[in-house]
Amino acid sequence: MKSNEKFKWFVLGDLNGFFGLMFDNLTVLSFLAGILIFAFQYPADIVYGRMFPGTAFGVLFGDLVYSYMAWRLYKKTGNAKVTAMPLGLDTPSTIGIALVVLGPAFVGLKAEGMEPRAAAMMTWYIGMATMVFIGITKVILSFFGNWVNKIVPQAGLLGSLAGIGLALIGIIPLIDIFGAPVIGLVALGIVLTTLVAGIRLPFQIPGVLASVVVGTILYYGLGSTGLVGASAAAWPPLDLHFGLPIPTLDFLKGLGPALKYLPLAIPFGILTVVGGINTTESARVAGDDYNTRDILLTEAIATLIAGLCGGVAQSTPYIGQPAYKRMGARAGYTILTGLFIGVGGILGYASFIVEVIPRSVLAPILVFVALDIIVQSFHAVPKRHAWAVAFAFFPTLARLMAIKYGTPDIVPPAVFQELLTKAGKFLPEILVTVALGNGFIVTAMLWGGFLAELIDRHLRSAVVYLSLLSFLAFFGVIHSAMPDGSMYLPWTLGGLARQIPYQFALGYAALALLIFWLSFTKGAQEAPVEPGH
Repeated sequence: MKSNEKFKWFVLGDLNGFFGLMFDNLTVLSFLAGILIFAFQYPADIVYGRMFPGTAFGVLFGDLVYSYMAWRLYKKTGNAKVTAMPLGLDTPSTIGIALVVLGPAFVGLKAEGMEPRAAAMMTWYIGMATMVFIGITKVILSFFGNWVNKIVPQAGLLGSLAGIGLALIGIIPLIDIFGAPVIGLVALGIVLTTLVAGIRLPFQIPGVLASVVVGTILYYGLGSTGLVGASAAAWPPLDLHFGLPIPTLDFLKGLGPALKYLPLAIPFGILTVVGGINTTESARVAGDDYNTRDILLTEAIATLIAGLCGGVAQSTPYIGQPAYKRMGARAGYTILTGLFIGVGGILGYASFIVEVIPRSVLAPILVFVALDIIVQSFHAVPKRHAWAVAFAFFPTLARLMAIKYGTPDIVPPAVFQELLTKAGKFLPEILVTVALGNGFIVTAMLWGGFLAELIDRHLRSAVVYLSLLSFLAFFGVIHSAMPDGSMYLPWTLGGLARQIPYQFALGYAALALLIFWLSFTKGAQEAPVEPGH
């Protein structure tokens, strides 16, 4: 039955929704810039003046379309309290692609002798090409979203995402928080109090806004005391990086080099498709019945547009539409967020805000996101599959070790090759760590899927996963022995590196044969039980 109440584009609840969604996006932009500029010494002007405008324009497009879809749903149902689907930059893939695609590509190009500025521009082209590849993949998958969701058990899909949450989204921001613990812990405490414990602040002040404002005031107020970090906090100069997100064919220059990063990048796109399906279902349960294909297609086109306009981060519908609905938000918060982020990327004030607000203040928001992803991954799967979720963490932890301890992205190729000559009883630890971390997203998805099928007594399905792991490991799609994670024909490798594809592939094949044999035994026919019992 349709209501006679008129649809309102802006209500008071949209302000709360705006601050939450807007700061989420600024936080992701901040860590994208921080990882590239500080971790990899990438030129800041290219990040702010070329990457930001296109990336932000994708958010503008997606949020405006989602706002229109809310109005369209009102016209269909007569429900004036429809809440728009929130869209923003995908946190796991933005951080992941910065760490495993853009940063390594920049370091690798310089190691090959390319001049730093030229290497930075080529890295930008590679980032654009990667977004175009992801966008095209998502456009195709938007028509088969539910089918994709059924291919891999949720334990594999959510486990791989939770591993990223733990190792890349959680640990790295925690380092920033404790790099300036006086302000970082206060900001984290406000986030945990309001968003996790659900304790409301006086005057209904949004927790994210309070965390950022209080943390920033402490940062600059205590700057001269030396209590906020290694150096005094100084207000940055007003340096706006203007840039228009004009469609360009420059991404074509990065198509070839981007191909070797696709095994890392494409799974991120698949995860946002699966996440979009789950998010749409969550909104449906809350009372807003959006068309799943339209939600997925919009975020896919937003990602494609961003890539064509210079962007290097994909957009996604955010988990938590019901939370924004509880805030009283309607469609105004997505309009405000899209305009603020999109115009900010063009005029440059988004990059200025990213420089003004210290990372230790924004980091708690990412810690909350990481916790939410990890907790959801355990809650959303059957209890017996929790083991598979946890098992899927390990490849990402291996990747974190490789990043933090200098391989494969920081150690020069010559040094890496020298390490491989030190033969011992087993494969060298450094080589195994690199191999486990390369292709970590695909590995995590398949490991989680394998163990979930095994737990459910679907032993022959588990054999399929192991066979696929063996095949992919043989050609370096996962477990690549190369420092840059590139694929190869294994017989072309030399030294100890050549042993990785043969031994890893043989190991998976041997386990597949064992599981296949066990599928004929009486124990395999028994009903599933809780693991460990």
